Amino acid sequence: MPDELIEQIAEKENLVIKNTRKLSGGSINSVYILHTESGDSVIKINNRPDSADMFRKEADGLAILKAAGAFKIPEVYGAGKMGKESYFLMEYLPVRQDKTGTWEDFAVSLAKLHGHTADSFGLDEDNYIGSLHQYNQSDLTHAGEFYIEKRLKPQFEMAGKNGFSFGNLNSFYENLKYHIPDEKPALIHGDLWNENYMLTQTGQPALIDPAVAYAPREMDLAMMELFGGFPQEAFSVYNEIAPLEKNWEERRDIWQLYYLLVHLNLFGQNYFHPITRIMGRFR
Repeated sequence: MPDELIEQIAEKENLVIKNTRKLSGGSINSVYILHTESGDSVIKINNRPDSADMFRKEADGLAILKAAGAFKIPEVYGAGKMGKESYFLMEYLPVRQDKTGTWEDFAVSLAKLHGHTADSFGLDEDNYIGSLHQYNQSDLTHAGEFYIEKRLKPQFEMAGKNGFSFGNLNSFYENLKYHIPDEKPALIHGDLWNENYMLTQTGQPALIDPAVAYAPREMDLAMMELFGGFPQEAFSVYNEIAPLEKNWEERRDIWQLYYLLVHLNLFGQNYFHPITRIMGRFR
């Protein structure tokens, strides 16, 4: 079925395929590289009812990152539906497996991205983090209020519906506000783990799979540390270029809480204990 579907999509998009190869690591979409007569492309396929919207928001996020001019961003070639399946077609970026020695360039690019700001937190439209809705529409101008209202509360509410209990959240939210510095909104990637950062064969830092918003910039740094893969050099150089507020390392858990909640709602019980451990620090 995948080969037949890909052939149908290729015909619709006027592509002549030489061969295809399935890419590993996609937990949400089926992902393939297409070797075509006009070059190489990546295609994502998903049959979720909201996948067409998910792909449209991904295209919007890539366009926002591209306009910032900080990282190499793959071109979007097309998106659409084929029967019950939605697809997303974009540029394939040949990458280096070894990122050693390039972290200064990455940190410079990240600081440049975060240098873009807005009058309020959020974005004109909601989007997705993984396959979950991410709520952006707001006129909020305080970092703590945005983080609690638009990031934590929706995830805690979803977790409650999924059968997880966390006690008195209102007092937790009130305590948390005092630990969040009131920095201006920064344009962030929003899901910046190691697999979403690539180094092209020409040495350009590149980003994929965004969950963009104007949000507290420490969120990107916290996500970088959550699953590892970024050396201390990346954080040190960033902090030299764009100095962080005092005690930023002690706030890592605050920002990681959002990403852990997302993983709890996507993947279940294994993320419950890390969440309650963090909450215990700020009760």
